Amino acid sequence: MRYSGQDMMGNTIVLEQKPERIVSLVPSQTELLFDLGLDQEVVGITKFCLHPESWFRTKSRVGGTKTVHFDRVKALQPDLIIANKEENVKEQIEALQSLAPVWLSDIKCVEDNLEMISHIGELTQTMDKASVLIEKIKTGFAQLPIMPVQGRKVAYLIWYNPIMVAGADTFIHDLLSRIGLDNVFVADPRYPEQTWAQLQVAQPEYLLLSSEPFPFSQKHLQIFQEKLPHAKIMLVDGELFSWYGSRMQYAVPYFKSIFS
Repeated sequence: MRYSGQDMMGNTIVLEQKPERIVSLVPSQTELLFDLGLDQEVVGITKFCLHPESWFRTKSRVGGTKTVHFDRVKALQPDLIIANKEENVKEQIEALQSLAPVWLSDIKCVEDNLEMISHIGELTQTMDKASVLIEKIKTGFAQLPIMPVQGRKVAYLIWYNPIMVAGADTFIHDLLSRIGLDNVFVADPRYPEQTWAQLQVAQPEYLLLSSEPFPFSQKHLQIFQEKLPHAKIMLVDGELFSWYGSRMQYAVPYFKSIFS
């Protein structure tokens, strides 16, 4: 069945038949492809595509999300490459377009995520499974209750030395807002660096230390607690705050478990 449509960046994508050799350059979208039942079709992933573990162990790896090896992708002879505006490097994506159609996502909120799942369902002719996932995620967020943390000020850290936070215009910020938390760095776009002084001036009531991309641990929690003695500091699962795709079906139960 022929497919003709646009990706989330407005690029026209034409496939003459169902893709049979897919390379995925985004960990969360790789997991989505697995949940759509595309085990045979996916031939290449990145070294950060940890889920599912069976794919991480057996599928060909084409480099990192920002260090994609052109020759490795070429050797896999893909008929579709799935990437993301933020996760991947523009120049590398442009080079890969000479090999196969590249479908790009651009995810800043839950609604974008649902749109992405729908698009990939259409692209890969797995719309039945995609529709089930979409309904699960929609139902989960519709049932997200008002949390005890409603209106509390929060900072969400993604990196240490330099300290980097999730600002506005990010998927993480959208999830924080849905929980009812007030991002103290909402005036800053994307992932700005912050000094210790800026963090202290912002006075977050909650400081969330993510498990990825930087692996914050108990020792970091203690360091931040000394600097911000009045904040409640928590180590949180970064995948459930930043991995769009099918992982979002587990996000709401996780939020309830840590904030209720």
